[in-house]
Parts: sequence; structure tokens; C-alpha cells
Amino acid sequence: MGLFSYGLYLGGSSETCIQSQGTIGYGRAVYFSWRQGDRRWPYLCQIGMGLPALPALIQANRMSNHQKVWWGGFMAPPRYPQARDDGREDPNRDQPTPHDLHRRLHRYFELAGFFTMVAGLLNVLAIYDAWAGPVAPVPSKKKNEEKSAESV
Repeated sequence: MGLFSYGLYLGGSSETCIQSQGTIGYGRAVYFSWRQGDRRWPYLCQIGMGLPALPALIQANRMSNHQKVWWGGFMAPPRYPQARDDGREDPNRDQPTPHDLHRRLHRYFELAGFFTMVAGLLNVLAIYDAWAGPVAPVPSKKKNEEKSAESV
């Protein structure tokens, strides 16, 4: 959980966006997006954390339905600066674009994504270890034969 939290910290900033009037915000490295041309494969690793990664799904659903994102954009996907089809104003104009994230966070955005992915995968390994337990070695036939020969 510490590695995931540190990744969330690295993936955020209180700096203002370049292409919009809002701030970058926090938790930007963990987001879900399945839009055409923006497949977010790292989220499949990050979801291994379970409940802490759930806000990303909620935020992605709100943004895809053109509703205002909650919690100041925490774990919200980046906004693409295109006009809406129905002519109405986008309620998430203050959210950063991918350009804003990479320009302001530099390498920290990639590090944050890496840390949160590793945390999710380590959690999956911990769950597997709790379920399957340690692997016990299988005794070899030679040792069994030697023990039976010594007992005779």
C-alpha cells in the first residue's frame, strides 16, 4: 500500500495546467480509459490493489458520460481538447490534458505509473501466496530408496 501511495503522490502536482485553467491535481497516474486511441493497459496491473484503485473507474465513467468529475479530478482520465459533438460546453474543461500531465510532471508521471503497477502486481502475488502457500519440494526417489535400504 505504501508503494501505491507513493506512486499517487508522484503522479500529482498543485501546478496550473498549460492548456486549461485548472491545476494538475493528485493521483493522475492511476486512471482508466478505454477510449479509441487511448487504451490504458497499465490499469490492469493497478487494479490488483483492489478498492484503492476503484475511484479511477468511477471517474472514467463520469467523464465518458460528460459529467463533472468528483474529488477535484483525483484519478480522473486526462481530458482531450476536442469539441463536443452536441455543442454543449464540456463540464471538465478545467481538467488537464495528456500534454499538461507530461509537460508538468516530466518523468514523475512515468515513475508514478510504474510504482502503482508494481504495487498492484505485488498485491496479486501476495494474494496468490496466501491462497496457495509456499511450494514444498517433492522428495526425490533416490533419497527414498536410500532410506529404505538403510532400514533393512
